[in-house]
Amino acid sequence: METLRSAPLVPSRPLPISVHRIPFLLEPTYSPDVPSVCTNRARLLEKWGGAAGWERQKRAHGLKQRAASAGIERPFDLDRLAANTVASHRLVQHAAKRFGWEASERLYDALNVYHFHDGRSLNDGAGLAEVAGRALPELPAAAAAAFLESGEGTEEIVRALARVSELGINSIPQFVIDGEIIIGGAAHHGQLEAVFREIEERGEVEKDTTTMFGDIFNY
Repeated sequence: METLRSAPLVPSRPLPISVHRIPFLLEPTYSPDVPSVCTNRARLLEKWGGAAGWERQKRAHGLKQRAASAGIERPFDLDRLAANTVASHRLVQHAAKRFGWEASERLYDALNVYHFHDGRSLNDGAGLAEVAGRALPELPAAAAAAFLESGEGTEEIVRALARVSELGINSIPQFVIDGEIIIGGAAHHGQLEAVFREIEERGEVEKDTTTMFGDIFNY
């Protein structure tokens, strides 16, 4: 995005870009009624059929190497608590609608640290509220806790998940660009830049502020 903004093909017509995070559940069968189901270590051992299968997946994915190339050096907590994640998705979307995408990104980053590095559950309402209060001064912990307790936004998450399924997305990360181009996996920034350059070359971009999920989340 920074490359495209700083060096547009036509200086007088920079490509307008916005990023919307859409919910996806890694473990859709996990109950929302329990703070956590198991540790991530236990989840992965079960998912890949034991230690041998898990080791094969780690070698195939090369996550540590890719993380290092992206400047992520702090190790993840392998025994972080795995749980249903609807509550955290609701909170991120709430922040986006109330305070804008930059605010929701700050919250998203803070939740990543809270879960992946600190090992905390993404279905712990009190913990999520504390993170929101620290990351977003405009959303005090008490207000975040009240929102989570209300159940507001749950139906929106369910509808968004159904649309994601309709698009044929069954793993993450996935990038849906211009409403139709889907790039799977942890794409290199060069791949994404090439797609946006093709869009730039088409010419004038329609001034349409709607998004594929705008009718669901009302943004």
